[in-house]
Amino acid sequence: MITTTTTNPVLRVAPAAPAEAAAYFRASLAFHADVSDVAAALTADGDPGFVVVDSRSTESWDQGHLPGAIHLPTALIPEQAGQLLDRSVPVVTYCWGPGCNGATRAALALAELGYQVKEMLGGFEYWAREGFAYETWQGPARRDADPLTAPVEGECGC
Repeated sequence: MITTTTTNPVLRVAPAAPAEAAAYFRASLAFHADVSDVAAALTADGDPGFVVVDSRSTESWDQGHLPGAIHLPTALIPEQAGQLLDRSVPVVTYCWGPGCNGATRAALALAELGYQVKEMLGGFEYWAREGFAYETWQGPARRDADPLTAPVEGECGC
């Protein structure tokens, strides 16, 4: 291992060895899904193979939620998950956005109950910012895609 002393804040702590980095990033993909991948799976023909859970309050749900999502606030997971979810179907949780760890707490609660679960990175904020349709208490809604979070045309290529 080569150790370098530097004042560069990025390299002050050396990058992980490639094999360690690959293991970390592989594991990360087992725990997370991004908004665009969730949207693509939900809008494709056929069963997406997972169910989406919105872990926010009723007021937040009414403000906007993913079409077809199940509303299950985190605090109610222990008592209601068994009636609303099938343990054989993977779950994708979401909350408000990247500044909120509600989806992480919901994913933990579901995993502790024996569900396979992933967290949707970006949450409802990035769902709306990327221009995907959502539902409100007033009916369907959609915003124009924010060019800082989604390409104006086509796919991002990542």
